[in-house]
Amino acid sequence: MTIVVGNPKPESRTRMIAEALVQKLLDPGSFEVHVIELADYTDEIFTWPSERMGKLSAAVAESDLAIFASPTYKATYTGLLKAFLDRYPANALAGVTAIPVQTGGDAAHSMGSTFTLSPLLAELGAIVPGRGFYLALTELGNLDEAVGAAASEYAANLRRLSNVARAVAESTSPAREAT
Repeated sequence: MTIVVGNPKPESRTRMIAEALVQKLLDPGSFEVHVIELADYTDEIFTWPSERMGKLSAAVAESDLAIFASPTYKATYTGLLKAFLDRYPANALAGVTAIPVQTGGDAAHSMGSTFTLSPLLAELGAIVPGRGFYLALTELGNLDEAVGAAASEYAANLRRLSNVARAVAESTSPAREAT
C-alpha cells in the first residue's frame, strides 16, 4: 500500500488526510504503508533516467492500493505529482487500485480529484473505485466524519468489485474452458 504525496511541502495536511483515509479504509495491521513524499525528490524528478525515481515508480506500480494525494493548485493537482505520473507509460499502473485525493482552500474545486486526477490514473491503467476524495481545509474540524464517509463509499465499491472478480475468475478457469 503506497501513498504518493504531491505536496511541495513535506509532512503536509494533504499527507495527514491521505493517511487518515487509509486508516479508515483498511483493517489495522492488515497492511504496511509506504509514503512517498515527492517533495523529497525534487532534485531528481526531472532526471531521466534516474535509478532512485525508477525504484519509486516501480514500488507504486507493484502496490495493490495507491493513494495519490495533492493540494489543489490552479484547479488541479500539483505539477510535482504530474511530473511523477509522467514517468509512467500508458497502462503502467494496470492492476493498481488508485484513489485520488485532493485538498483545497474551500469547496470551489471539489470535483478536481474526480475531473482531473481520476482520468489520468485511469489512462495509466489503474482501477479507480469511485469518485475522487476532496477535502476543503475549512472542513478539517470534520475530518473524521468526511474520511469515514469516503472510506465507506470506497469499501462498498471494492466489495462489489471483489464479487465481480470472483465471477470473472470462475468464468476463465481452466476447468470451465475445458467444458
